[in-house]
Amino acid sequence: MRLAFSAVVFEWRGPAPYLFVRVPEEQAALIAEVSPAVSYGWGMVPVLVRVGETELSTALWPKDGSYVVPLKVALQRAEGIGLDELIEVELRIEV
Repeated sequence: MRLAFSAVVFEWRGPAPYLFVRVPEEQAALIAEVSPAVSYGWGMVPVLVRVGETELSTALWPKDGSYVVPLKVALQRAEGIGLDELIEVELRIEV
């Protein structure tokens, strides 16, 4: 499954600050359909995420009826991603 969307980068402050984007409602519904087949627990969904020319593996986190995509520091640095920036995101989920 391949999905693409635009989203604004936000920060969630836990023990350490992380940058994320929220998966839009339409794409989140599609992910929820395949989640039981691919999740490795706690609703986490393994994905390949691509922003610009950079692709890496991560896992979507279920949150408030949708999913959030953690933007690893390596991705942030490679693509110059910052807080409140609108970015284009591609996700690939192996079903």
